[in-house]
Amino acid sequence: MSTVEITRSQIGAAGVPPLEAGDHLDQQTFHERYEAMPPDLKAELIGGVVYMPSLAKAPHARNSGKIAQWLGFYEVSTPGVEVLDNATAILGEDSEPQPDSALRILETHGGQSEIDDDEYLIGAPELVVEVASSSASYDLHSKLRDYERYGVKEYVVVVVRQKAVRWFVHDGQKFIERAADTDGLFRSTIFGGLWLDPTALFARDLKRLRDVVESGLASPEHADTVKRLVAAAAST
Repeated sequence: MSTVEITRSQIGAAGVPPLEAGDHLDQQTFHERYEAMPPDLKAELIGGVVYMPSLAKAPHARNSGKIAQWLGFYEVSTPGVEVLDNATAILGEDSEPQPDSALRILETHGGQSEIDDDEYLIGAPELVVEVASSSASYDLHSKLRDYERYGVKEYVVVVVRQKAVRWFVHDGQKFIERAADTDGLFRSTIFGGLWLDPTALFARDLKRLRDVVESGLASPEHADTVKRLVAAAAST
C-alpha cells in the first residue's frame, strides 16, 4: 500500500472522506476535504466537479516558471499589484481552482479580491494564467467558464503542445478571445504595459521577455495604470 493510500485510509477513519476525481461537491465541503489531503496532492473544484490534475512534467513547469518571471518583471515596477503562483482561489459556492499564476490588484488599491484570515485568496484575481498541457481539455472549457462567470478580467492560456497563447478578455458579460497585435505581441487591457511576446516565451528567451515588458513599462498605458492604482489607494 502506498503512502497516499495509507494517508487516505487514515483520513477516512478520522471522518473526513478523501477527495476523488469526479466528485460533485460544494466549495465548503471540497475545501474541508482538500485541507485534510496529503500536502503534495493537487485538486481543484471547477463548476462543482473535482479535478485532480496529473503530475506536472518538465514542459509544463518550464513554461509556468517563465510566466511567473514575466509577471514578476511587471510587479516590480507597478505599485499595488501582486503576483500569486499556484495559489488556491475561492471564487464561489462551486468553484475553488488553483491557477498556475495570477496577477491581482491589491484590495488597498481597488482590487476585486482579498486575502482572508486563513490566508486564502477570496474572489477573482484580475488576470489568471494557466499553462495547459494535459489539462487543456478543461483549462479551455469548464475552467474558462468558471473564470468567466466569477469575474476574472483577463484569462491567458499557454497551450504547450501547440505552442500557442490564447488570450481572453471579459467584456462585462463573457470572454472574448483576442488575437495578438500586428507586431506579434499581446498587450493586457487591464494592466497597462503588461506585454507578452509568445515567440520568446516558447523559445525560452527570458531576455526578450524582459525587454518586451520593459518596453511596456515605458509606455503611456503603464503610466496611466500606475496613476489609477495610486489614486485608488489614496481614496481608501
